Amino acid sequence: MQLVVQSPYDDAVVAEVPFDDEAAALAKLAAAADAQRTWRDVAVDERVERVRKLVEWFTQNTEEIARDVTLQMGKPLAQARAEVAGLVERADYLLSIAAASLAPEVLPPKDGLTRRIEHVPMGVVLDIAAWNYPLLIAVNVVVPALLAGNAVLLKHSARTPLCGLHFERAARAAGLGALVAQVVLDHGTTARIIADERVGHVAFTGSVEGGRHIHRAAAERFIDTGLELGGNDPAYVAADADLAVAAAGVVDGACFNAGQSCCAVERVYVHASVADELLDRARALVEAYRTGDPLDERTTLGPLANANALAELSEQVREARAGGAEVLAGGGVRDERFFEATLLHGAAAETTVMREESFGPLVPIARVADDAEALALMNDSRYGLTASVWTADRGRADWFAARHDAGTIYQNRCDALDPALPWTGFRDSGKGSTLSVHGFHHLTKRKAIHFRA
Repeated sequence: MQLVVQSPYDDAVVAEVPFDDEAAALAKLAAAADAQRTWRDVAVDERVERVRKLVEWFTQNTEEIARDVTLQMGKPLAQARAEVAGLVERADYLLSIAAASLAPEVLPPKDGLTRRIEHVPMGVVLDIAAWNYPLLIAVNVVVPALLAGNAVLLKHSARTPLCGLHFERAARAAGLGALVAQVVLDHGTTARIIADERVGHVAFTGSVEGGRHIHRAAAERFIDTGLELGGNDPAYVAADADLAVAAAGVVDGACFNAGQSCCAVERVYVHASVADELLDRARALVEAYRTGDPLDERTTLGPLANANALAELSEQVREARAGGAEVLAGGGVRDERFFEATLLHGAAAETTVMREESFGPLVPIARVADDAEALALMNDSRYGLTASVWTADRGRADWFAARHDAGTIYQNRCDALDPALPWTGFRDSGKGSTLSVHGFHHLTKRKAIHFRA
């Protein structure tokens, strides 16, 4: 059976990739497990050099990889190139801290005892990656997993299997053999792989409901999971904010990648004293987006990867308007493939656009009277991935950071990852960490060494 990948821009067939049946998937798992038993004994410094060659392959093939990203999921080509560069940036940082992050923690001598804590590999990591940032989501797991001594089976989204193939090709070019293998699986075969004792960890990026299924399946074997799930990330523009910076930040944070980001800005609260000016600035920015062929360098807003989302976004806008919101820009479907960048003002707190993940280029803005009201509304959510506070006052930013429950709190920026910081979610936004030293520790087990002389 073939997986047929079509362009979301013009429905052209981009690729046909064969599914792995259970026998083929288990054969790849067996090869990965065999390779991992040797790889785990390779010194970390040598692992770093081998994985560095994998990363270099992405740099050497940027144009091919970026074009494949664009063709598969519709990201404008310039943004796809930037994603390749982002992959390299994250990988380079992880390479730079691998030795220190994975080094044994040696405790002080005590009564003739040798005591240390070792970070040992999980075995084979199954990475179930999403399509919206198909390179960045995968690299967050593939590179630290390899550096930690694991092998990786990469099950990429059905929309972006060529990205999984690129990771496999990069591994082969780096001489890593079966340590990275793409698998193209249906749900049943995925469950069979999770149930196999050779899989030591499962990483998943996707919906909350999908995360629940993965977590339950892994719990049957008491193995851990890393779950990067949905978000409904808030932004607050305080009275003292630089409004030019804030408007540019929240609009880009909501509309970049056509809003198809787990950490996109999904709802904006603005102090009433500066709301009118912020709305004027935001409207000009929203109206400047240009839809079109994502391979055209002039296109800044690509088609939605999932055409079914057009109706969902239209319903969110309709519901918001019925509840009293005003559409200040955009608000509709264009060419049956794009959803216009849309600015909404005054959406009620209980409407879907303010409570759930839109995954589209919507910028809903609501006025608040003060910081306390903003904080209460920001915390009124089942999600907790990121939040941003736009203010000149570091004390105000610290006040929000101490009181808002989310994995990342920004001041005067949003929708960005720093590989030195852990990427993690609270509540329904997931569990576990990628990136930083904590990403390495999440992909290893702790072994206590307790020796008497």
